[in-house]
Amino acid sequence: MGNVTFGMIKPDAVRKNYSGKILDMILNTGFKINGLKLIKLTTCQAKKFYEVHKERPFYNELVEYITSGPVIALALEKDNAVEDYRKLLGATDPLEAADGTIRKLYGESKAINAIHGSDSDDNAKIEISFMFSNLDLV
Repeated sequence: MGNVTFGMIKPDAVRKNYSGKILDMILNTGFKINGLKLIKLTTCQAKKFYEVHKERPFYNELVEYITSGPVIALALEKDNAVEDYRKLLGATDPLEAADGTIRKLYGESKAINAIHGSDSDDNAKIEISFMFSNLDLV
């Protein structure tokens, strides 16, 4: 188990001004923010970020969605970070997410679900290094 994870508040949640509420939930669950930035991914950057999904039927739709507006990239720290963060996010489909989770509160659908979280310690490190330089992290 690692102590870092990556999160990204997606364009729908940023557009609807849910970012502050989501950040409050993250902080109130004991996470420390080591990196935070508002960015707008290019199509090329989004394709690289989601490269692991390129063979899946939803890949192009995912790239189009994530580039539809700004996102907030987060480098987070806490003991058992990946697992605890994924619990806070809730199921990918907001209809299946537990009450009180970010996706239950702010997600619209399986595709438009407000927030991303790393699914493993290895992917957390890869995603953090993709979005942040060492100068961006504390």
